[in-house]
Amino acid sequence: MRTITTILSAIALGAATALMACSEDSPKTTKLPEEPFVNERGSFAKGADISWVTELESAGYTFYTPDGNPKELFSLLRDECGVNSIRLRVWVNPAEGWNNIDDVMVKAIRAHRLGLRLMVDFHFSDTWADPGAQTIPDAWKEMTVEEVAVAMAEHVNALMTRLKTQGIEPEWVQIGNETRTGMMWPLGDIASGDNFTKMVNAGHDAVKAVFPDASVIVHVDCGDQPALYTTLFGKLKNEGGRYDMIGMSLYPDPSNWQQTVDACVENIKKVQTDFGKPVMLCEIGLDYTEADAADQMMRSIMAKGKEAGLKGIFWWEPEAPADRGYTKGCFDGGMPTKALDCFKEK
Repeated sequence: MRTITTILSAIALGAATALMACSEDSPKTTKLPEEPFVNERGSFAKGADISWVTELESAGYTFYTPDGNPKELFSLLRDECGVNSIRLRVWVNPAEGWNNIDDVMVKAIRAHRLGLRLMVDFHFSDTWADPGAQTIPDAWKEMTVEEVAVAMAEHVNALMTRLKTQGIEPEWVQIGNETRTGMMWPLGDIASGDNFTKMVNAGHDAVKAVFPDASVIVHVDCGDQPALYTTLFGKLKNEGGRYDMIGMSLYPDPSNWQQTVDACVENIKKVQTDFGKPVMLCEIGLDYTEADAADQMMRSIMAKGKEAGLKGIFWWEPEAPADRGYTKGCFDGGMPTKALDCFKEK
């Protein structure tokens, strides 16, 4: 049986190996202009998760500037909304191909060419992973935790090395998505001994073998509920979990967003004190029809969060069209609302 040590040694030796090249532009997108890379590493992240973009473009969706002109989404978010960072989810073997490594590479290259910083979000599933669904990839279902750790390292290495070959260095890498209940059930359920911690460490070490300076994130939902964070990060602390940053999600109700934001800010302060890690708001959203409330909410969490030490905010799928069944984006008819206007301010 291969060991995790053997795999990680191979990763370190092979990180610069030339691998399969990928297309720089998705089929429905005009070729991007060549522009110099703008490195803002370490500054406040004004981000967006736009992992749906290639699938939406393939289905014929178009995005528009505030004055109604069609524009490629990455450029639109950077130029019209003040976005400086992009988050991309990664699935292991998705049935339709979207969010697999090849698809992620298309989007990562587009972001990089526009000077946008990159967060990679490994779900370690063939589909959506969240607190209610952490489904182990089909190909890994019969594996032991030690074998899964090897498979994780190989999966992480495959994307990290592709990125390195293209000259792209992710600033942040998530090991799991909204993992308060663990990941890859039942093997990695948080009730299953220290298996979850072993998985986090396998992912962490695989990232660091290729990109030592990348910040490895462990991500939990409901940023306004400190008990969830005490449980999971207390477990990681007790079991020797290796990670660099705590990630949060926050989806306030439009009717009482102020209370939710204030509770989240207090939790940001608490987890930094309790666990000694910086915090990133990896996901946020509010219904696209509540543009005024979204604008006020974002200004509040950004100002108060910065004071509390928050390192950045990522809106989850701002471009999402409501007819796809998700209404917490912040575009209306393919055009940005005022929800991200605070990103344009210094």
